[in-house]
Amino acid sequence: MAYITLAKRQQGVVLIVALIMVVAVTGIAVTLMSSSSIDIKITNAAQEREAAENELIGTVQRVIANQAAAGANSAFFKRASAIPGGVHDFGNIGDASSSMVNLNNGPSDIPCPRKFNFTAGVSCNMLQIDTSITYGSKSNHTLTITTGVAQEMVGRNSGR
Repeated sequence: MAYITLAKRQQGVVLIVALIMVVAVTGIAVTLMSSSSIDIKITNAAQEREAAENELIGTVQRVIANQAAAGANSAFFKRASAIPGGVHDFGNIGDASSSMVNLNNGPSDIPCPRKFNFTAGVSCNMLQIDTSITYGSKSNHTLTITTGVAQEMVGRNSGR
């Protein structure tokens, strides 16, 4: 009879140990699930940024191609004094907005930056194009690419 009562007591201990193990395993599972949910959020944020950056680079290339195709009507040929407020707005292309600033100070021609001496009679039109896009699930992040354009042109001053 002593053996039967001892066995019944042990069954109660096994039940308690089993419940403690289930609670511990559940805690570990919840922690792992929470960790994987944070990893998914980080991965999604990285993917959104990469997609926005790719779209932005494409927009910069479209702006430059559009201005190159415009020929003599290109905004790239405008002097700083001919741009109201100093900033030429290209408007929105897709979700991105672009604007241009002419970096030439004053009406004088400047030589283009290069490794060798500049050619007499060739001057440079220095431009800066800023292209921005907002991205994210709530559009609360902004990414901006600044592109410099150095455009060789025949100089106005023939003595250069």
